Amino acid sequence: MSVAAVTVRDRRDAARLKRLHSRIRACTKCVAAGYLEQAAPVVAGDISDRVMIVGQAPGVVELTTRTPFSGRAGAELRRWLGRAGIGEIELPYRTAITKCFPGKAATGAGDRRPSPPEIALCAPWLEAELALVRPEIILLVGTLAIDRLWGKAALSDVVGRSKRSPALNDALLIPLPHPSGASRWLNDPANKDRLERALRLLARAWRALPPADRAGRVHSRR
Repeated sequence: MSVAAVTVRDRRDAARLKRLHSRIRACTKCVAAGYLEQAAPVVAGDISDRVMIVGQAPGVVELTTRTPFSGRAGAELRRWLGRAGIGEIELPYRTAITKCFPGKAATGAGDRRPSPPEIALCAPWLEAELALVRPEIILLVGTLAIDRLWGKAALSDVVGRSKRSPALNDALLIPLPHPSGASRWLNDPANKDRLERALRLLARAWRALPPADRAGRVHSRR
């Protein structure tokens, strides 16, 4: 395929992604269904992103910033990315299983876990994002994302591992724990070692991408 043909298609896909983001940000399905009081969907990224981060749901800070992973958990995640060689200027595509802040947990410790009906209402948005962007590496941040794209598994069984997903254009899936301070999972030294292995996997996969892809140009295989 010629470079010109790729460029035309990429421009069309970029326009489609822009329209998709507008539709996501305007979504009020969970409010209409009575699951949320306020709709504030967030998503960020470009059609050229070769890495996609899929989290659980935005936090309370995102109600104001309207940018994914902009709170304390996001700052910790960006530190993890930095350790894998991905700097602030190269932040990947950022999305989540559900796109709105779900509210605080009834226990007061952390945010509420989105319910299965909320996840189902939001699922078509993520499916559309994956179909358009076609990332080569997908970071699964937290158990909701792992359950959805890897399959149900304990964090200790999957963090530090990776696998290809034939259903997602052979994208490399790399599970990560949730970076929230409310999580005690990383208090265990063995789990810290698992995180280090996961970041090494990410670093190798990131370095293996062609430099043009890392800089934000679409790979011609798309």
